[in-house]
Amino acid sequence: MALETSWEALESACLNCTKCELCKTRTNVVLGCGSRDAKLMFVGEAPGEKEDLSGIPFVGAAGKLFDKFLYAVGIERDEVYIANMLKCRPPKNRDPLPAEQDVCIDYLRSQVKLIRPAMIVCLGRISAMRLIKPDFKITKEHGVWFNKGGISMCAVYHPSLLLRDPRKKEDMLEDMKAIKAKLDSLNGVE
Repeated sequence: MALETSWEALESACLNCTKCELCKTRTNVVLGCGSRDAKLMFVGEAPGEKEDLSGIPFVGAAGKLFDKFLYAVGIERDEVYIANMLKCRPPKNRDPLPAEQDVCIDYLRSQVKLIRPAMIVCLGRISAMRLIKPDFKITKEHGVWFNKGGISMCAVYHPSLLLRDPRKKEDMLEDMKAIKAKLDSLNGVE
């Protein structure tokens, strides 16, 4: 698939996509939200039920927790861009299948090309395994920076995991502080 070169073309391609079975069960395509010229982009795995209903990523319980972390470190949600690898919800919020990732990944690549972020933070192991490296270990490598194609990338725990295992919230807070510090350094903030 060719990468879309405008937001209008990308939105149209996503809204009309029938490349996998998820198109049959979606309520809304969840493209992404936030600043289209953000220096920082967050990428999750796939929309959940609340996201499918609203068309906006990270608005359910996990999204509300994610917002608290953004607020805690002083990152404004509307100054970053938030997306998922998949643009449609897998049934019962199951993990995205490799074939679904394969047919949807070019939409994310188009978003990255259009936004040109300096930093990408993967939310959870699934997006980290796809975007950073296939053998990514979230418990060992969360918060570790990698350079891919001139973009600084790292992964943090997925907010839904933190809802199930609150003991990891302290690690998440430390990772988010480091992300904010790196963002500030890009923005020339001391």
